[in-house]
Amino acid sequence: MQKKKLFGGAGVLLLCMALLPLTAFAAEAEAEYTPSMYATFWALVPPIVAIALALITKEVYSSLFIGILVGGLFYSGFSFETTLTHIFNDGFVAVLSDSYNVGILIFLVILGAMVSLMNRAGGSAAFGHFAKEKIKSRAGAQLATIALGVLIFIDDYFNCLTVGSVMKPVTDEHKVSRAKLAYLIDATAAPVCIIAPISSWAAAVSGFVEGEDGFSIFIRAIPYNFYAILTIVMMVSLVLMNVDFGPMKLHEANARKGDLFSMKEKNTGKEQIPFNPKGKVIDLLIPIITLIIFCVIGMIYTGGFFEGAGFVEAFSNSDASVGLALGSICALIVTVIIYLIRRVLSFKECMDCLPEGFKAMVPAILILTFAWTLKAMTDSLGAATFVAEMMKQSAGSLMNFLPAIIFLVGCFLAFSTGTSWGTFGILIPIVVAVFAESNPQLMIISISACMAGAVCGDHCSPISDTTIMASAGAQCNHVNHVSTQLPYALVAAAISFITYIVAGFSQSAWISLPTGIILMLLTLYVVKCISSEKRR
Repeated sequence: MQKKKLFGGAGVLLLCMALLPLTAFAAEAEAEYTPSMYATFWALVPPIVAIALALITKEVYSSLFIGILVGGLFYSGFSFETTLTHIFNDGFVAVLSDSYNVGILIFLVILGAMVSLMNRAGGSAAFGHFAKEKIKSRAGAQLATIALGVLIFIDDYFNCLTVGSVMKPVTDEHKVSRAKLAYLIDATAAPVCIIAPISSWAAAVSGFVEGEDGFSIFIRAIPYNFYAILTIVMMVSLVLMNVDFGPMKLHEANARKGDLFSMKEKNTGKEQIPFNPKGKVIDLLIPIITLIIFCVIGMIYTGGFFEGAGFVEAFSNSDASVGLALGSICALIVTVIIYLIRRVLSFKECMDCLPEGFKAMVPAILILTFAWTLKAMTDSLGAATFVAEMMKQSAGSLMNFLPAIIFLVGCFLAFSTGTSWGTFGILIPIVVAVFAESNPQLMIISISACMAGAVCGDHCSPISDTTIMASAGAQCNHVNHVSTQLPYALVAAAISFITYIVAGFSQSAWISLPTGIILMLLTLYVVKCISSEKRR
């Protein structure tokens, strides 16, 4: 009996050993699975579906999920089981277990808690009253928002949420619509960061320029970053010329009548929160200043500043996700201590603000999670490979038109995927390979076109994390923000495209940049004249 068992066990063992190569082969085959639609135009269809549905239905959650579902079906070849496992394992679970994404979510939650603390302590209300005395007009409120957005150039996420929390009381007091506030926040986030040498964006771009001095190239590319510069010119001009167009015009007209949201749900983002009437302006300024200081320290810490690296080098090597999370949690602790010492809030009230802040950020967290998952679906279909191959094929011809073409490709890719940094990673190495030896000046212009196109697409895209953050910072309905911002972004994009054609032939910022600025001012003047005639 024992012999039979022994022989039986040996037989099973031999069978397992015989099947091991087959199992390994099956695992390898599964690991190397390539969908039939990989690196084809179909790879860009899921985000296009999601964006189109969001703009048509005005409902962002279901639109993003349908886009994710389309991506999963394309990946699996319309297999139910593979679609399901791909969406949840390679999509939702993967993006929510990614350390960078988790750091951003922690930063979001902590910032939400800090905003709740500042509101409850009465700091926001006190700042609103103070600003009411100092800022006398709607134009002044908007210009102050732009100025603060330009000053906070360290990181776009940080910019969006900080500017929103500080300026909401001011813009609300002067009846500026939440859609306009969201536009001003969004247009001073990525566009400012991409032309600021000391920012997380400069670090990202420098890292993608292999074989060259990335930071030096970034500095030389700033005058050619037409979309970013023209967007800032456009913002200031819109305010000073008192002109609005597209859906924004309706939102601003409604805001003047007291409806800041242009929605049936008037209470959106306007819930009455109890606050300490004894709160002072310092109860808002101290947390914000503390947050800025600690976030800067956090970012240079992750870049090795305290291990001997220089300040600029530390920023270039920084991890924005970890740095912002570390900085924000330190700022939160300091803020709670200051409020307890000043006795504007009790410890229990401070702790009550934590879940309140989390709840305020739930819509942004949901949209971000859906957007990240949609990007994962797009990546698994090889959208980046498809665009990179297209660029390589067209790089040899139309050399002087190439900066303008690269700008358009960058716009389309960032709009479809919702990521600027991913667009940098795809296009910049191609540009360096094409121009590094043949025409260094055209390489600088083309790298700028990559950056400008990426920022433009990111600015327009409903699935961009910066666009989502701007909506959260202004507490504006996300689809309202996208639909009102899109015409403004498209005008800046069209003028930037023309300016890149000029730059491709002139190869001089002294000729191309003034041309773009003049075109922008003329366009806005014509729009204002047309609007004035319609009123008559």
